[in-house]
Amino acid sequence: MSDATNPDEQATNLEAATLRKQLYWHSRRGMWELDLMLIPFLERCFDHLGPEDQKAYRLLIEGEDQDLFAWLMRREQPEDPVFHRIVGLIQEHAENADNDPHRPV
Repeated sequence: MSDATNPDEQATNLEAATLRKQLYWHSRRGMWELDLMLIPFLERCFDHLGPEDQKAYRLLIEGEDQDLFAWLMRREQPEDPVFHRIVGLIQEHAENADNDPHRPV
């Protein structure tokens, strides 16, 4: 009996790793404030989201920086309701002082 990984499982793991890299790259924005909200959320929360929330995150990061900034800073509400929940989750995560043990108080 071999401990080798099933080829289908290897392909799935490779696809997941590729998706994670793409999400990380697209979560890095032209605005530092967005990086500080999106990257920690991606790293700590994305894998625990349901499929609909993951899809909403993927769609969200395709948007323009100025729109994302306005939504995440609570200056505006996204017009498209598909973004309401994911924006709220990102805001909640960013506002939680316990989400980063290295964060200065």
